[in-house]
Amino acid sequence: MQWGKLDKEPCSVSRTLSVIGDRWTLLILRDCFLKVRRFDDFQARLGIGRPVLAERLQKLIDNFVLTKVAYQERPPRYEYRLTQKGLDLYPVVMAINHWGDTYMVEKKGRPLLHRHATCGHTFNPVHACSQCGEALDPRRVQVEAGPGARDTTPMPISYPASAESRMKVKQAPKRRT
Repeated sequence: MQWGKLDKEPCSVSRTLSVIGDRWTLLILRDCFLKVRRFDDFQARLGIGRPVLAERLQKLIDNFVLTKVAYQERPPRYEYRLTQKGLDLYPVVMAINHWGDTYMVEKKGRPLLHRHATCGHTFNPVHACSQCGEALDPRRVQVEAGPGARDTTPMPISYPASAESRMKVKQAPKRRT
């Protein structure tokens, strides 16, 4: 698999990475969801070089994740706004955020809390089955070839029953002294 040809792979993860698979793009998207819209604001927040920022923004425009909207005519100035395709990346960004809040947070706690405007509560993002609503657990998901697959050979995937069972397998037996 070649990095420059990920968009041609018969894999949704590969194709998605071809658009958002670098750190600057993910941080730009994070800032978009924090309502940052202007080039200079992205640059100031991220400390990213102008050419790199311009390239990443253009790639997101070319892939219809962002749209460029004029907010001033003289001189011309633009805002970068999420399209519906961009808004649909929210669960991806929130999943990364939640993983960071779980495993990378400092002792003080989360740097940002997310509050649901409808109910007023802070929340943890969860991924659930679109059919039954049950929280998704990779140990309880089976993968099958879909209509876009090139190879229809089933991919055997098995996960241990729990983290504890993984630890038991990896731990050496205790020796008596």
